[in-house]
Formats: sequence, C-alpha cells, structure tokens
Amino acid sequence: MLAALPRFGALLNRPLQRLRGSARVAPATLGFIALFWILGAFTDSVGRGPEGPLLDWVTVSVDSVAEHPAALVLCGFWAGSPAGYLGGTLFALLAGLPCERLLGTGRFLLAGLGGQVAGLLLTAGFAYLTSASIGDWSRILVSESYVGPTAFLAAALAAASAQLGTLWRRRLRVSLFTLLVLLALYGGSFSSLAVLGAAVTGVAAGPYLAGRRPALPRRLVTSRREARVLVALIVLASAAGPVISALSTQPVGPLAVLRYLFTDVEVRTPAELAQLCGVESDSARCAAARLQLRAGPAAFFLATLPLVLLAVFSDGLRRGRHFAWLAALLLQGAMTVLAAVRIGRLLAGQGNLSPGTGSFIALVVPMAVPLAVLVLLAFTRRLFPVAAPAGTYRRLAGTVALLAVLLAALYLGAGLLNRNGFSPAATPALLTADLPGRFLPVLEVTSRAPGIVPENLPAVLLYEGVGVLFWIVTCTLLLRSFLVPPDSPAARDTDRARSLLRTHGGSTLAWMTLWQGNHYWFSPGGNSYVAYRLDLGVALTVGEPVGPREELRSSVEGFAAFCAANGTAACFYSVGPQVREASERLGFSSLQVAEETVLPLGSLVFKGKRFQDIRTAMNQARKHGIRAQWVRYPSAPLAVKDQVYAISEEWVADKKMPEMGFTLGGLEEVDDPEVRCLLAVDSDGTVHAVTSWLPVYRDGSVAGWTLDFMRRRSSGFRLGMDFLIASAALSLQDEGFSFLSLSGAPLARAPDHDDGAEEGPPVMERLLDRLGDTLEPVYGFRSLLAFKAKFGPEYVPLFMTYLDPASLPAIANALTRAYVPDLSFSQGLSLARRIVDRTG
Repeated sequence: MLAALPRFGALLNRPLQRLRGSARVAPATLGFIALFWILGAFTDSVGRGPEGPLLDWVTVSVDSVAEHPAALVLCGFWAGSPAGYLGGTLFALLAGLPCERLLGTGRFLLAGLGGQVAGLLLTAGFAYLTSASIGDWSRILVSESYVGPTAFLAAALAAASAQLGTLWRRRLRVSLFTLLVLLALYGGSFSSLAVLGAAVTGVAAGPYLAGRRPALPRRLVTSRREARVLVALIVLASAAGPVISALSTQPVGPLAVLRYLFTDVEVRTPAELAQLCGVESDSARCAAARLQLRAGPAAFFLATLPLVLLAVFSDGLRRGRHFAWLAALLLQGAMTVLAAVRIGRLLAGQGNLSPGTGSFIALVVPMAVPLAVLVLLAFTRRLFPVAAPAGTYRRLAGTVALLAVLLAALYLGAGLLNRNGFSPAATPALLTADLPGRFLPVLEVTSRAPGIVPENLPAVLLYEGVGVLFWIVTCTLLLRSFLVPPDSPAARDTDRARSLLRTHGGSTLAWMTLWQGNHYWFSPGGNSYVAYRLDLGVALTVGEPVGPREELRSSVEGFAAFCAANGTAACFYSVGPQVREASERLGFSSLQVAEETVLPLGSLVFKGKRFQDIRTAMNQARKHGIRAQWVRYPSAPLAVKDQVYAISEEWVADKKMPEMGFTLGGLEEVDDPEVRCLLAVDSDGTVHAVTSWLPVYRDGSVAGWTLDFMRRRSSGFRLGMDFLIASAALSLQDEGFSFLSLSGAPLARAPDHDDGAEEGPPVMERLLDRLGDTLEPVYGFRSLLAFKAKFGPEYVPLFMTYLDPASLPAIANALTRAYVPDLSFSQGLSLARRIVDRTG
C-alpha cells in the first residue's frame, strides 16, 4: 500500500497543476465557486434556497430594489435550489474560466457585476412600468424575484465575445442571444428577462472593455458555409429554448403542456379520470390526468418530437442539404398553423393550457417564434442546394413505412396476447383506436379521454415503447441520409472533365473548370470540353477549352455553334491570345479583363535589390520562428483546419461585400485532395497565413501550380503572404516543376503593358475601369497585381471575347452574378450607385 502512494500522488499531480494554473489566470471564478458553496452551506440555503430575513437581502424583485439595493449585487452569490447551485457551478466552470482569461480579472468582474445590476434594473423597471398595461404577465413579473449567478455569467460571456475572432464571436452571439430571447419569450419569467438584459448590457460594454469603440451594426457578411452554420444554430436554439422554458414554473407557448407531467395528480384508469373530470371538468388537474393517461412518461419525448426533428434537420442544414431545408420549412409551417389554431381556441375561450399567464405572450409567442424561423428559412433557400442521390428519400420513406407497419402489428398482436394487462381489457377495436396516439406527437391535451391504459410492466413497455422506438430509428435514418455523398449528372460530368484535364492538360486556370456550379459542353469526339456558367441567356466560359491543343480552334467553333443553336450568347472569359484569335475568326470582339502573372521556375533566385522585400519577409519569418508547411486540407489535422476556417471567415466578415467566386476560390475549393496548401506556422502551431495552389496538367502530369486562395490572420505575421509565395516558388522549383502562376487579377492591368488587343467599346472600357476603382477598396485587385510585381513575374493578358456588342449588358450582369452570387439587392444598389457616381 505504501508503495502505491507515489503512483497515486503522480496521478493527482496533473489535476493539481491545472488547478493552480486556473487559480492564477482565473482567481475570481474559482473564488466565486468556493464562496458560492460556503455561503449556501453557512446559511442553510443549498437545500431550499434562501429563507427568512436573508431572502429580502439576496433576492431582487420590483419591490425590493428600493428597500434593499445591495441585493442587486448579493443575489449572484446564492441560488434558489440544489439544481441552481449545481447549474451555477457548471456554468461558472464552462463560461467563467475562459471569460476571465480573455478579459482579465478586473474587467471580468466589472462586466459581470455591471451587466447583472443593469439587467436587473432594466427588468424591474420594465415590470413596474408595464404592470398596468400588459395584464396577468406583468403582474406575475411584479410578484417574482431573481437569485443566482446566471445574469453575472451571461453578462461576462457576452462582454468576452468582443475579445474573440470574428468567426467565434459571431457564432457565440447568435447562439447565446437566440437561446436567451427564446427563454424570455417562452418562459416569460423575471429571471429570464434579467439574464437577457444582462447579456445585452455585456455585449454593449464588450468593445469598450477591449479598448475600442463599438462598430455600428451592419449587414452580416459571411461565406455560404458559415451562413449555413449560423442558420442551423438558430434553428437548433429555436428547438432547445421552448423545451427548457417549458420546465419552468410559468411556461407559455406550445410546450406549456409539459408542466402537466410534473404534478401530484395520480389517475390510473379511465374510470378514475371520468370521476376526476366530472367534478373538476375544467381544472388543470383534469388536463394533467388526461395527458398522463394518454402518454405516460413517454409524453416528454412525444411532446418535444417536433423540436427533436428540428434538431435533426439542423444537422442537415449545417451540411447544406436541400431535403433538410424543405423538411424544416414544412415543419415550421405546420407549427405556425397549429399555433394559429391554438390562438383561435384561446380566443374562443376553449383553451386551458396557459392559466394565469399573460394573454399577450400566450397568444403571440407560440406563433411568432416558428413564423420567424419560417421566414428565415424561406429567405436562405439558396444556401441549401445539396441534393442526395436520386431515390435516397424514397428508400428512406419505404423503410420508415415498413417499420411503422411492423411496430403497429407488434402493438396489436402483443396487446391482444396481454389483453388483461390493460384497463379495460384490450380488444382489437380499442387497440386500433389507440394506435395513432402511440406514434403522433402530443401537441395539446385532448378533450377525449384515452380508451385504454396499461397496468402491468409488459403493457407499459409496449404502450410507450413502440412510438419512441419508431421515432428514434427514423431520426437515425435521417441523420445518416445527410451523410450520403451527393450524386447528380453534373457530378458525373465533372468526373469526366477531370479525367480529360489530367490526360490532355489545359491553361493555368483549367482546374477552376472542375469547381461546383459549372456546366459542360463536350466536343463531338469526346476529347475536349468547355466549362461555362449559364445565366440569363449568357454562356460565360471558365477559362479556355480543355483538351488537345490541336483541337483548340475546333472547340471554340463548336461551343460557339452550340450556343447559337440554343439561343444563348457565348462569351469566352479569361482566355489567352490563342482563343482570342480563334474567336475573332468567327467575328467575335475582344476586351482585356485581367492580367496573369507567371513565374518561370528552374533558375529562380531572390537576389538583388529588386527582391529586397522578399528577402526581408524570409528573414523576418526565421526571426519569429515561422516556417512554411505543405498540407492537403482534407487530410490536415483538425486544429489546422479550424484555424484556416477561422482565418477565412474573419477575412470575409471584415469586407463590406460578400465573398467572390467564379475564378476566385474559397474554402470549398480548397477542400480538394489534389489542391496543395502552404501554411505559415509558428512554433506554437498557430497558423498565421495560408495559400492554396491548383495543379496545372500538361501531357498527363502536373507541370506547374496556380495560386488561388490567400488569407492572412489579422493579428498574425504581417509579411505572411510574401513569405508563403516565395517559399512556394523555391519549394516547387526544388520539386522540379517548370512554372508558377500567381493567377489573374480581375479588372487590373500591368502598367505600360501593350497587349496588342483591339480597344473595346469606350463605354465598356470606362465601365470596367470604374468598376475596378469601385471594388478596389473592398477586394484590392489592383493592389494585388502591384503586390505580385515584387516577385518579378512575366505578364500574360487575359481577354473576354463576345460576338454581339448588344449582349454586353447581359454579359456584365452574368459576370456580376458569377463573381458575387450572394450579392444582396441593397448591396447591388449601393455598388451601382458608386459606379455611376465615379463614372460621372
């Protein structure tokens, strides 16, 4: 035994070290937890909450604010029940420790106490001012009180969000405030309003505590991937909020029915129910007895079933699944309609689910919340285009139907075998009449008493188990369906195009032809293809035709003929001089739209005065311990992927315009096993910058690489891009590749570069120049071209060719929609106004 003591001490050493580390960086949180329990134990409040004279000093209500103002601070050191003490401790560990690390002890205490006091004063003032105008609800608010640490911690959490990066700050605030608003709406208690008010105060104070002025609210700009996550979080929070609120003492809304599960009513047979409801036909005890007899302990699951399904669909929304979006939309619509029916019953005096609650909340909230989520889903439809392979949901529906039939047969057969286990004795008619209630969600207390209830254990398991088992299996099948890889004709065309690209090669932009959203025209011989975007009668190519070089001219002619036959305007975009010449033979006009920069490899060295900036970046990286690391994003460690994702979202959020697409890739295009990523990583594993490189195939093998994705952490290594591009050039040169393309810069041209192109229409030339000027502060195309010049590249002009000048307005519209597919109407008007102002 003595020999085991050192081993036992070693096991305790690590937790003790972590505790000491937490005590150094978060002394206020650990001190609060200790004081929280000591005060509770010393005042005998852990078991039942504060009582006697202490109650007036540590609880806050409308009446106690003036008499005991110290309670505004003291209330955070007690809780009202054992669950409050356990929940407060858990919340402090999960939220208090990281918040104190982010804010520092002084600012943590200031944010928490200030938010708590402000939230309580706002709630007390609201309850007092509305006590004579909103009815029962405001009178209940006046009679309620608050005690607990939740408001303090919510305020600190909201304030600390200002210290986070854009990605996690946005996610935290969306989740936190969606949940708190729903708790306030469905719960409607003094406590829930106080916590919401504290959080609002905290988020307002956060920027000041971070040493900066708060920014004015603006339209949320994010990538499509992150927008899906935010919508999924809102849907998930909208499902969790009502469930939590329904367990409060005064719940309102569609799940107020759940409070009937937690009463002292004991009714075991339909006869006893008839006797109870005969005496108290309109009482809450009668309603509780009906629900208990109808569903028993399984009622909680059945009552929350619509919200369980919403939680399941939120996972599909996160993955961009169209079926999840459609199912969530239909479910929210059904919930809105049911809420409207419930409102009609209440107005007609037939409802008895919300006795004693405010009529305003009881009528508005159950319909307003699902309606708001319904509107959100309707306006974000474009975010969820991912379809499962054909037949996926037909097979799922068949499986679910078969499962329902089997479970129904099990219920009927086993029920008849155990007929004496029910009261009254089970018969085929009684079991059949009761069957729908085993599977359908409990949305309201029915006015009809159940015809049959179980009495022995096998009957109870059968009675309550068939429905729960059915829905658990159904939810599991739905979750699995969201993981099935999408399949479509477009995906098969992409695979065919990928095979041709690897075999014959293409231009430096050819890999972009494999990106999502492209259509394909294949040559009659099947050796070449053209990738294009089809929009409002314009076929906009993604670079040059891909295939054998000897078929280039015939591919241009064949695609132009294909477009003419289908009544669309062909536009070859970002093409080189050869395609420009081939299209001009068909009567096309040309216009330079970009400048590509290419670095020949083989003898590249960054020596001499012209490369001084590059050498400075390399030297500074070594000085700061930053190295260049090649990875493939799909197989990269999770910590690396999370950092790259956060860097990308921060970059997108800092723009006033949405992320561009078409020939500019994002994270979805980086997530490709053939695309290489070069990271600037320090000794701590922090990613400071990231670039992605697309393979360029020539004669069946990779001959070079094209720069695409470029992102840098705002607080990271300032020269990260210089370092990464130079490191990539030297590294790929050592691997034997022949060239490196730094890609094209749209709406930018090299100075004094004569490409020999014919001039386009003066109006179009001027429009493109003004568009470049307007977008420069947002996207920086011209600054990017100037940045690439420091690497001493060769310049290659890229052209747009078109047949009919009358189609230029449609082409301009198609280009805008291709590059900025998520441009909102208001952003489009703002952009157009700026272009017109500058043009004039």
